[in-house]
Amino acid sequence: MWEIIRAGGGFMWPIILCSVASVAIILERLWTLQSNRVIPADLTDKVWKWVEADQLNDKLIEAIERNSPLGKLLAIGLNNRHRSRAILMERLEDSGRHVVAELERFLNTLGTIAAVTPLLGLLGTVTGIIHAFNAITQHGIGDPRVLSSGIGEALICTAAGLTVAIPSLIAYRFLRGKVERLVVQMEKEAMKLVDALDEQEAQRRGVA
Repeated sequence: MWEIIRAGGGFMWPIILCSVASVAIILERLWTLQSNRVIPADLTDKVWKWVEADQLNDKLIEAIERNSPLGKLLAIGLNNRHRSRAILMERLEDSGRHVVAELERFLNTLGTIAAVTPLLGLLGTVTGIIHAFNAITQHGIGDPRVLSSGIGEALICTAAGLTVAIPSLIAYRFLRGKVERLVVQMEKEAMKLVDALDEQEAQRRGVA
């Protein structure tokens, strides 16, 4: 392996660093974006039962906020449950942007790695070809072994760049789609709470 890295030339090192960063980001995002961590099962139903039983207090709302990204949205809704629907929706939209930004954390970096590593491989290819032509200039083309170093550098660097870029691009697309699905589901859960709060407020007014 060490011999292959050396044969690939200097551009192998940034490609290797990109590969390490890519693997770290993919593993971290796969762990963080698990559905049960982002949208815990029955959390909205539990929150609504606490609302109906009038058991909500500041400590419980703080615990809900720390529970998950969905919990952060629900906590905003609970803190503004006595405001008008327009204000409540505005607060949820503002908080939603922050939650989405947290879910998309590092994804732009992963996309950049997927785009940059083929270019690094291409740059290594160019330098390898330059080395091959320099060898021809100095030693002629009588001995094919003179060209082997430069051609090997070009091919290895290109292969390394593509080997990092392809999985990174696939993971980027997959994780981006997963975030979009989670955001849609969180919006549905938040709207369920908003509608329930509206219904409760309407019932209170009817009784009054």
